[in-house]
Amino acid sequence: MPGLVDTHVHPVWGSLQRGSSVSLAAASSLEELRAVLSGELPTERGRWLHGHDLDLDIFAGDPSGRMLEHWFPGVPLVLMARDAHSLVVSPSLLADLGITGERTFPDASRIAVDAAGPTGWVVELSAMDLVLDSDTSPQLPLTERARHLQAGLEELAAGGLTAIHALDFHDPSQALYEELERVGDLPLKVRVFPLIPADSGIEAWEEAAALQGIGGRRWCVAGVKFMLDGTGENGTAWFSEPDSEGENHRPLWRDLAQYRAAMRFFTERGIQTVTHAIGDGAVAWVLDLVAEIGHAPGAPHRIEHIESIPDALLARFAETGVVAGMQPTHATRLMEPNGADAWTRRIGHVRRADGWRAADLLAHGATLVVSSDWPIGVGDPRIGLADAQLRRAVDAPSNAPMNIGQALSVEQAYAAMTSAPAAAEGRTGRSGEIAVGAAADLVVFEANPLELSPEAQPHNRVLARYIDGVRVETKEWQ
Repeated sequence: MPGLVDTHVHPVWGSLQRGSSVSLAAASSLEELRAVLSGELPTERGRWLHGHDLDLDIFAGDPSGRMLEHWFPGVPLVLMARDAHSLVVSPSLLADLGITGERTFPDASRIAVDAAGPTGWVVELSAMDLVLDSDTSPQLPLTERARHLQAGLEELAAGGLTAIHALDFHDPSQALYEELERVGDLPLKVRVFPLIPADSGIEAWEEAAALQGIGGRRWCVAGVKFMLDGTGENGTAWFSEPDSEGENHRPLWRDLAQYRAAMRFFTERGIQTVTHAIGDGAVAWVLDLVAEIGHAPGAPHRIEHIESIPDALLARFAETGVVAGMQPTHATRLMEPNGADAWTRRIGHVRRADGWRAADLLAHGATLVVSSDWPIGVGDPRIGLADAQLRRAVDAPSNAPMNIGQALSVEQAYAAMTSAPAAAEGRTGRSGEIAVGAAADLVVFEANPLELSPEAQPHNRVLARYIDGVRVETKEWQ
């Protein structure tokens, strides 16, 4: 088959998180969280303990870091939420950083504060960076971080991927890719989209524009990413109507005129944009803007996530030519089948019924790419594609499907990771298919996945992968 392409991956920070911080994925209660952390406490006084994949549903209300202080006095803890859009930290750590009350950020990021001061919940990227950039703990050597990146890329490639879109390019991303290519070739192609900070100005845009085209043998910078809203669980997504707590109805970019100017800046320079837009308010804004300014030559603009939209927005993707990027595993693995998850409690069951409308978007003529959002989602594309067909976790047969009417056929699912990514890159006819003149990026499965049940697809062995006609072997870091 054509090689599979995952159009939404965070390979650098994802691999470093997985390789150098504590996984909290197994903690489904506060008691279990305490047990996991107890076995990982640093021996060096003052050294920060980082964790990732924290399930915010274990908190009865808004997350708080005060229990960390109670459990582990004197230990600075920094725990990243499963959606990677907030931190739960020890309040004393904030105090040590001089954060004793509310802070103002250029975007809608915030540090949660109550009558007693900061609670330890740090929401959205600008606020998170204020904390994470202050860590004075010894950093891993570049070669060690490169090993983690190599391991992450090999893990992704093992499921049949021949290319990914990396939606991050922070330091030391370039140095890591260059280090890997110093000793060999990357196990797959990487198309990089640097993040444009919310409410940023012309200087940041020019820096990102100057990065376009740099790269190596199998990686290159070709596009940019915007964050127009946040997440439903945090109350920072942008829906047309507020949620049950009066939140989730404002953009992350406070100055929408500035966002319009940024989109126009990159479009006029022929640079593709990808916009994170979860709520229907954010999605509608991007669609309206693209209808106004058009696309960059060569590659269409794209909207990522699209977690809940009404009927009125479905046809507008085909009308405007905007590519729809979606992660069905967020519906099948981050939502509770019984609706007990934080997203549903806040956004509501009516909008949940309009959630992750993959089949409806295709029926209305949209170009749909299916991706993982790794490490937030499952990186193995065979699992993600099976979930997209079942609308439940393929390994949880007792789970009720979420919005079964949005299930994809096997042909639609695999097209969403082959021919559709080629269209999203403006490379239809040049990749994503087996044809004379197309890039020979291929995957050989043991069995034809189009003839297998969804349940069998995750176990369909990858026998070989080819990139530009060259067979790629999985190898250990040298």
